[in-house]
Amino acid sequence: MIRLSKRKILFPILGAVLVMLFAVAMTGCHGSVDNKAFEIPEEFDETKTYEITFWAKNDTNVTQVAIYEKAIADFEKMYPNIKVNLRLYTDYGRIYNDVITNISTNTTPNVCITYPDHIATYLTGENSVVPLTELLVDEKYGLGGSEIKYEAPVKDEIVSQFLGECLFNEEYYAIPFMRSTEACYVNKTYVEALGYTLPEVLTWDFVWEVSEAAMKKDAEGNFVVNGQKVMIPFIYKSTDNMMIQMLKQKDAGYSNESGEILIFNDTTKELLYTIAEHVKNGAFSTFKISSYPANFLNAGQCIFAVDSTAGATWMGSDAPLSDISEDKFVRFETEVMTIPQFDTYNPKMISQGPSVCIFNKEDPQEVLASWLFAQYLLTNEVQIAYSKTEGYVPVTTKALDSSEYKDYLSRIGEDNDEYYDIKIHAANILLNNVDNTFVTPVFNGSASLRDAAGQMIENVTKSIRRKEVVDEAYMDALYENMNSLYRLDQKNDTSGAKPELGEMPKASVALIVTIIGVWVLMGVYVLKEKLKNKKMKKI
Repeated sequence: MIRLSKRKILFPILGAVLVMLFAVAMTGCHGSVDNKAFEIPEEFDETKTYEITFWAKNDTNVTQVAIYEKAIADFEKMYPNIKVNLRLYTDYGRIYNDVITNISTNTTPNVCITYPDHIATYLTGENSVVPLTELLVDEKYGLGGSEIKYEAPVKDEIVSQFLGECLFNEEYYAIPFMRSTEACYVNKTYVEALGYTLPEVLTWDFVWEVSEAAMKKDAEGNFVVNGQKVMIPFIYKSTDNMMIQMLKQKDAGYSNESGEILIFNDTTKELLYTIAEHVKNGAFSTFKISSYPANFLNAGQCIFAVDSTAGATWMGSDAPLSDISEDKFVRFETEVMTIPQFDTYNPKMISQGPSVCIFNKEDPQEVLASWLFAQYLLTNEVQIAYSKTEGYVPVTTKALDSSEYKDYLSRIGEDNDEYYDIKIHAANILLNNVDNTFVTPVFNGSASLRDAAGQMIENVTKSIRRKEVVDEAYMDALYENMNSLYRLDQKNDTSGAKPELGEMPKASVALIVTIIGVWVLMGVYVLKEKLKNKKMKKI
C-alpha cells in the first residue's frame, strides 16, 4: 500500500481550495460574464437572427398591452430578423428586483422600461447598461439615422427636460418613454358644500383647512358632507413624492448631485409634525394604509385625492377604469388641479414617468438590434397611441406638435373613454407646467432615499393611528431607523462612477483576503511540520 504524507495531501487540497475561492471571488466581481464596453458596429447584420427580450410594466390596462403588441408586430415587419419577446410586470419594483438579481448572472433583458433611480443602481454592474450618448447621434443608427427603417425623431425633437432626466454622470443611459406628474383630483361639489371656493392654485393650508372641516359629523355619527360613515378627506398615493415635493417647495434639503443625504433636517420634522396633526383628526391617510385614493374619491369618501396624472382614467364619477362597483359611485364634479403648493407664485411639481434602457451583451449586433427596437418606441405611432391610454404626455415635440395629438386634446369630453375629460385635463396639467417640474438627483442609493422619504410619512401616520407619542425623541429615533434600514449613512457613489483611486470592489477585497488566508494556513502548517521534525531529531 502506498502511504502519502500529510504534506503531499494537504498542499493539493489547499491549492484546489485556492483555485475554487478565486473562481468564486471572480464571479462575485463580475457575474458569469464580464461584457466588454459596447462599440457601435459599422453595419447592422441583417443576415443573422436576433431574439431580444423586452420587459415592460402594465397596470392591467389591456389597451396598453395591445399597444405594446402592435408596436412589436410593426417593428418585426420592418426587421424580420429581430424577434421581440414581451414580458409584462405589474409594477416597476418587480422589474427593478429582477434586473438586480439577473445582473449577477448576466441574464438581464435586452430592453427594459424602468426609472432613472433604478438605472443608477444597475450601473454598479460592470458594463451592464449601455451608454447611449454616442448612439443618440450616430449618423447611421442614431435617432433619425440614415439607416433607420422608420420615421424616428432626432435628438433635438425629444423634449430637453425629459431627455435631461436620463443623464447621469455626464452620460445618457436611457431615453424617456412617457412622462407624467402628480395631480390633485378634487371633489369640487363637496368643497363648495363645505362653504369653500377652490382657488386657482391649491395651497397646503387650503387643503388642510377643508379636510378638517369635512370631519364634522351629525347626531347619527355620519359625516355631514357626504352622509356616510366613511370620510378620509385627503389621501396621498405616493408619499415619497409627497415628501420630496414638499421639501422642494420649501427649498429644504433632500440630496445633492454627489449623493449626499440631506433629508434629515428640521424642515422635514416640521412637515411630519403637521402631517401627524391632521392624521390625529382623521383628515389624512395614505394609499399604503387605506387603499387607492380613486376608490374613496369615486365613492364620495374623499375630497382631495393625489395621484399620478397617469392614473386619471381611474378618477371621477365617469371613470372608465375603477376597482369599485357601479352602485358605489357617487355623482360629483371633479376638478383636476396641480398638487398643493407653499408658494403659488413659484409652483414646483415632480416630473416622473418611465424611461427605456438597454443592457449590454457579448454580441454588439444584438445590442444594436435592441437599440433599434428601443428607438422605435419614440415614434409617433407608439407615443401618441400610448399617451391616449392615460394622462401621460409624449416625450417628443414631433408627437406633441403633430396634428393627430392636437386633435386628440381638442376633443376633450367627447366620450368617457378615449376622450375622457379628466384624463385630458390631467395631461394638460403637465403640458402647462413643464417649466415648473423638477427631478431629484440620481445616484447609486437614490432609490433607497426615495423609499425612506415616503416611509417616514407612513411611519408617522401609523404611529398616530396607534395612539403613539410623536415628539422629538420619536423623530430622532425615526431618523436613525431610516438611516439604518435604507443604509443611507453609507457612502453613495454617483451613478456610473468608477471606484476612486485607492478604492477596490468588495469582491476584489474578498479575493485578496482569501488568498492571504490560504497562504497563511499553508505557512503555519509548514512551520509546524519543521518544528515537529526538529523535535524528533533531538529525540
